[in-house]
Amino acid sequence: MRSIRPSFTARRVGRARRGTASAPAVVALASALALTVTACQSADSAADARASASSAASEDGKFQIPDDIKDRLKEHGIDLDQWRDGAWKNWDRDDWLREAEDFINPIIEDLWDPDRMRQAEEPDQAVDEGDLSGDQGVTDPTPEPVEAEAVPASYHANAPEAGKVFFDSPEGTMVCSATVVKDPANPGKSNLVWTAGHCVHAGKSGGWYRNIAFVPSYNDAGLSAAELQSATKEEVAPYGVWWGDWVQTSDQWIEQGGKTGGDGAAYDFAVLHVTPEDGSGGKSLEETVGSALPVDFAAPAVPQMESVTATGYPAGAPYDGQALYRCEDEPGRLSITASDPTMYRIGCTMTGGSSGGGWVATGPDGKPALVSNTSIGPVTSGWLAGPRLGDEAKGVFKAVSGKFAGQ
Repeated sequence: MRSIRPSFTARRVGRARRGTASAPAVVALASALALTVTACQSADSAADARASASSAASEDGKFQIPDDIKDRLKEHGIDLDQWRDGAWKNWDRDDWLREAEDFINPIIEDLWDPDRMRQAEEPDQAVDEGDLSGDQGVTDPTPEPVEAEAVPASYHANAPEAGKVFFDSPEGTMVCSATVVKDPANPGKSNLVWTAGHCVHAGKSGGWYRNIAFVPSYNDAGLSAAELQSATKEEVAPYGVWWGDWVQTSDQWIEQGGKTGGDGAAYDFAVLHVTPEDGSGGKSLEETVGSALPVDFAAPAVPQMESVTATGYPAGAPYDGQALYRCEDEPGRLSITASDPTMYRIGCTMTGGSSGGGWVATGPDGKPALVSNTSIGPVTSGWLAGPRLGDEAKGVFKAVSGKFAGQ
């Protein structure tokens, strides 16, 4: 999440992608190639890892990329062998793929090893009080801080839908939080993950982040930072590493999202479709973790919503990003600009790294439903704000769900 400086500096916690464009042919390799461009801190230890294209294996077991896919990649100036060998680290502004249809995210096996995941940093974007001059006059008083509570281990038993999103950016390897959500096009077999737009796309200053992957129930046993130094991949990612093979965010985030001023925060959401790194064609993400949350696009406005719970992996001090936390509070309203929808805001001491984490409230059927995600919060911590999900968010969700209907 982003934070707010003493005056009122808000930090963003995630990033997203456009929801109106159709998926290009490149993404036809559903569990083979994922096209993306987003990140925040990189490591060189796995630069020579192999790229995986699980849907096109030859008889000798070696992965073969169809010629039409190779040609499509070349249109973007991308050589797959060079990309897997480290060409993805080139963040030249002219070569940084930006538009929705430019999302490319080839799987690089074992790139996300325990050390790289542990060392990922939280995104950081600030907003000064003076940037909130466009307030609609409906912002509620700043909520009292609510101390974040540690989710008991195992996380899978207590918050099975929660996990981490890892990605690379020009600044290095980064981390956000995310939530497994239900897919109406694939009942009981969802491969959809909800997070913040700033966790997948740099907004108006850049394009898609790279090497985007989701790890459900990260550090499920709640190992300490010291214990994680020698932890195996199975301990860190007990339900596997799932790579994004398609992602969408709002047009508003792509066109307006910024590192300062809270630009685009009201549209700071994204939907990620994932596929397992190991190329297994077996269980879906929902079947693997055993749960997924429905998304409520008609959640009540403040003050009709009595309570909401935000969950995430805060990484900014005093947290270290290795443990799962949550806050529960009655939401208030936060207005950043008169032209944008009012956001939800709650008291919470979670910091950067919790960006993208799900906000859960009681749905119309009386059961838990996702109603928002962490987007911004003060530098000094104390509160979090998230977008109210409406027609734009619903359009993004339906586009990703529809693209993989029946798959």
